[in-house]
Amino acid sequence: MHMTSDYLRTAESPPCVRGLGRAQDALDDLMARVGVDGLTHAFGDPGFLARVDQHAADVREALLRAGRAMTPEGLVSYAASVTAAARRMNLFLPEPGEADPARLDWAAAPWHLLRLVAVCGIAEEAAWV
Repeated sequence: MHMTSDYLRTAESPPCVRGLGRAQDALDDLMARVGVDGLTHAFGDPGFLARVDQHAADVREALLRAGRAMTPEGLVSYAASVTAAARRMNLFLPEPGEADPARLDWAAAPWHLLRLVAVCGIAEEAAWV
C-alpha cells in the first residue's frame, strides 16, 4: 500500500485543507507558492518538464487507487497529503514568491515540490486555475 493512497482513501477533508476554504482558493494558493515558478522552469527545461510529467502521472494514479475523482477537490486533498508529509519531515515549503529561480534551484527540486508542481500542472491543464 502507498501512504498517500491510504490517506486519500480515508480522509474526505484533511485538516490542512479545511482551513483553506474552497478548492479553487487552495489551488490558487498552491500556484502562488510553487506552481507559477515551477511550471515556468519546466517549460524552459525539457528534462525537468519530463520529471514533472512523470510526477503528474503518479498523482493521477494515486487518486485513481484511492477511488478519488480527478476534481479540484481531489487534487487539493492530494496536495494536502504531500504538504503534511513534507512538514512532518521538516522539508522546505515555499511561501508565495519564495520559489522563484533566484531562491530555489528547480533543477535540483526535491520530490515534494515536484509533486506539488505536478498538481499545479494538472490544475492548469484542466483550466481550474
